[in-house]
This record gives sequence, structure tokens and C-alpha cells, in this order.
Amino acid sequence: MTISSGDTIPNLELYIMADGAPAPVQSDAIFKGKRVALFGLPGAFTKTCSAQHLPGFVGNADALKAKGIDEIVCLSVNDAWVMNAWGESQDAGGRVTMVGDGSLNFTRWAGLEVDLSAKGYGPRCKRFSAVIDDGTVERVYFEDGGFGNTSAEAMLADL
Repeated sequence: MTISSGDTIPNLELYIMADGAPAPVQSDAIFKGKRVALFGLPGAFTKTCSAQHLPGFVGNADALKAKGIDEIVCLSVNDAWVMNAWGESQDAGGRVTMVGDGSLNFTRWAGLEVDLSAKGYGPRCKRFSAVIDDGTVERVYFEDGGFGNTSAEAMLADL
């Protein structure tokens, strides 16, 4: 199964930084009662993720919110410490919520696990983005031969 429109996200444990330490957060707390722009990627501090994917969502945060998005969430198979440091380095604070899926709870549920061991990364999340409305997938976008389909700009054009 790969995540698709109409799917309801189960209540899964993820991690964020809170009060200077990693803290569990249930996916219901992230998605219920809100319209969320979610994007997932292979790894914090990696080339395309740092040069294009996260910066696009940071830079377009206000435009996405003007289109009815309540929160923007970046998910990666990294721990909360790494996600927090990456968010700080990209000036994401207040614009993009950085969520760690180090145990691959969301990634595996969504059918997005990819083995990048040949590059030294290990198991990771395929690049994707989605609009989640009150816990239900409204739209989902996948990469097809290169970066672009999952960008903030592509999502904005579709909204």
C-alpha cells in the first residue's frame, strides 16, 4: 500500500523537540482539526532537501497559509535533535514544524520506505508531499524522475 487520496492517517507516534528535548507527539495532534501541508524527504541536511525542498516550504509558508493551509510539516527519518538543528539552520521556526520519524512509523504505514543503504543512508522516506485535511489525505504528490512534483511551488499551483 502506498498513501493515496482518501486515506485516513492512523494515530502514530512521531517526535518533535519540546523544551530542549525530544518529545513524542501523536499524529492525531498534528493532523486532526487542521489542514496540513506535509512533505517528507530522505534526510535532513542532504543536498536537494536542504537546497530546494525545505527552503521552498519555508519561503512559501505565507502563500500556502493564504490558500487555506493551517500548518506546514516536514517529516524525515531522522531523530528530533537532527530535525530541530536542520530547521534552525534553515530558519524554519514559526513556519515549518520539523518532525522526526526515526522509527519509520509514518514512513512504513504510508508505504514510502526506500532502502538507500547503497549511498550509506540506510532506510529512508521517499520524497513526497501531501495536503492532509483533518487527518484524511486530500492530495498526495510523488517524485517522478527528479525534484519538482513535491515542491511547495507545485503544491501552491495545485491549490
